[in-house]
Amino acid sequence: MSTPEAPSPKLGRLLLTGAAGGLGRVLRERLAPFANVIRLSDIADIAPATGAHEEIVPCDLSDKAAVDALVAGCDAIAHFGGVSVERPFEEVLEANIKGVFNLYEAARRHGVKRVVFASSNHVIGFYKQSEHIDAHAARRPDGYYGLSKSFGEDMAQFYFDRWGVETVSIRIGSSFPEPLNRRMMSTWLSYRDLTALIEKSLFTPGVKHTVVYGMSANRDIWWDNAAAAHLGFVPQDSSEVFRDKVEAQPPVAPTDPNAIYQGGGFTAQGPFGD
Repeated sequence: MSTPEAPSPKLGRLLLTGAAGGLGRVLRERLAPFANVIRLSDIADIAPATGAHEEIVPCDLSDKAAVDALVAGCDAIAHFGGVSVERPFEEVLEANIKGVFNLYEAARRHGVKRVVFASSNHVIGFYKQSEHIDAHAARRPDGYYGLSKSFGEDMAQFYFDRWGVETVSIRIGSSFPEPLNRRMMSTWLSYRDLTALIEKSLFTPGVKHTVVYGMSANRDIWWDNAAAAHLGFVPQDSSEVFRDKVEAQPPVAPTDPNAIYQGGGFTAQGPFGD
């Protein structure tokens, strides 16, 4: 008879950036059990606090002083803030590049030793769907958004090597209630599995800088998580239950980026402003 897994310890205060975003709204309630207080932040409007366990602190990630104040008093950070789609470089620069620098600087200054960084599969988006890669594969960003997440992973490594700030960079595939197309049959990450992966990322000791692919137990996968085995993450869900629904969609042309590249359509967006 197996022994039930011991519950994770509880943080004093957990900061969740991007709390008004698509995943932030989902994680707001799901991450609450992991801390006595969850501090919710975004530049957009956030729904009011639902009790003493929540703090609402609006913040522009490109404002260094504001980010420093935001991080003060926090024990760990789940960084889901910033631009989450492909946009002109100038927009990505402010939130995703200046923002991640400001966040790590604040973590250093205030002694925060654990960050969960919402990286993305778009860090490696120019690999073909026929290729199988692990966390050690060279990065091949598929746009400005992917470049910003690649920069964030470099920041995570640097701040661990220099100041001992540990990070788990989750290269999130496609986290939605269900996969929306054939590509997402391989990249889908259920909300339940995302929550479990964040929990492992917050509480597993000695992660240094770990890169893990955020995917459920899908049938056809492109990514190998052996390098993150120490997290003990075992996904519980699979996109397979949605296969009939997805395959009822019109077929994708073989020349469509969504049928060729792991990053799908992101590989063909832009340039902007020409």
